[in-house]
Amino acid sequence: MGQFRLFVIFPEQTLYLRKAVSKQFRIDTEQNSPSMAAAIRNEALIKSMLHELELKDELEPFFVADIGDVVLKWKEWTEAMPRVEPFYAVKCNPDRVLLRVMASLGVNFDCSSKREMELALEAGVSPRRILYANTCKGPAHLAYAQSVGVDLMTFDNEEELHKIKRRFPTAKLVIRLKVDDSGAILKLSLKFGAEMAEVPHLLDVAKKLHLNVVGVSFHVGCNCQDPLAFAKAIKCAKDVFDLAKQRGSHMNLLDIGGGFPGHRGHVIAFQAFASAINGSLNDFFPPDTGVRIIAEPGRYFMTSAFTLLTNIIGKREALDENKCKNTMYFINEGVYGSFNNLIYHNTKFVPTALNEPSKNCRMEPSSIWGPTCDSVDRVWAKCLLPRMRVGDWLAFENMGSYTLACASNFNGFDITGVKYLLSQPLLKFFQNLPAWPALQTTFAAEHIVDVKASYLSYKAPILKNG
Repeated sequence: MGQFRLFVIFPEQTLYLRKAVSKQFRIDTEQNSPSMAAAIRNEALIKSMLHELELKDELEPFFVADIGDVVLKWKEWTEAMPRVEPFYAVKCNPDRVLLRVMASLGVNFDCSSKREMELALEAGVSPRRILYANTCKGPAHLAYAQSVGVDLMTFDNEEELHKIKRRFPTAKLVIRLKVDDSGAILKLSLKFGAEMAEVPHLLDVAKKLHLNVVGVSFHVGCNCQDPLAFAKAIKCAKDVFDLAKQRGSHMNLLDIGGGFPGHRGHVIAFQAFASAINGSLNDFFPPDTGVRIIAEPGRYFMTSAFTLLTNIIGKREALDENKCKNTMYFINEGVYGSFNNLIYHNTKFVPTALNEPSKNCRMEPSSIWGPTCDSVDRVWAKCLLPRMRVGDWLAFENMGSYTLACASNFNGFDITGVKYLLSQPLLKFFQNLPAWPALQTTFAAEHIVDVKASYLSYKAPILKNG
């Protein structure tokens, strides 16, 4: 496991915070630099960071996790969709530090297994702040949920109802509905969700078994490209509420799932999704209905918060399949590690060369390869890069989702570690939260070995008691 650090950085690079009159905490941005993503790209900062690492001969790959970016996403969410409670999908990135940060902000958790529930509880949330969002639960996992009091859970088939009746009959159930996910990059309807035609039977079975179905959930697919998909799905959910009402059941919860964009500068702005959702909620579930609205964002919170820095460990000149000259660069991360999305989700990660190119340097046809002994371990087949040297660094932004969570130790390579960036104003914001004592423990834990950024000439300790 790579070494962990907490780098504390200062106002000219990140968020400003102040206490509002309402005694809620408000985050203001200055100089169009809303998060540490801008600071990561800041030439002086990144060169200072890499120089320090090179002096210490620390050339292993590492993630830079921008805590400020996650807080900003939380702020955007609460302002854009104040009625919708986020239940962060832990499977997306189970980073312990950021789970604790989100818990301190009031974010709840969507968990799919015993281990994810354990992580959520360790982050400081109560069982009532966890949704067990797995429609086919393993018996041991279901027993664990009962033992700790996680009673809100999903289902989409009759067999699951009988299982829950045997093992957790007092659970609060949410029927997962299959909806149109044709506008998503990664479709989930092949595996999850009950067809609308199946819903009446499932509601009847639940009633016969004296199980409490409290709501409806759906998922429009990962990386949804169509905001109106949410509006259509919300209309379908209202139909299920009506079916339950006809059977004498009063539902009070709607889970609109995930699928929200996580990239900064996404082709479809988050606000477009929020607008479509808010409009449909007002049409079918207005506030006076008393229905609780929740969602399961994962990529939304994590994608842009993580930047991966990799080191070039080898290079050679070769000919590509068209017999054209190609420079092969070998880096110390690959598809068996944090680039697994290249295989499973066909994601593209754009490389940025961080070292100063030589004068008159031209962009050259290049390819990027991972460190393992498998020829499948190719990060980029064709790209244009300046001529680089062994020991130079490449950065890949938007690397926070389903990267570390899916990485392996194949071929004996360690899973890449994380270095955290935290601004001084944001630290002061955290210090005023009720959850600060637990956050302080997390920030000062053993695996965070440095709480000052020497390359920014900051010498005084910043994490103090009281």
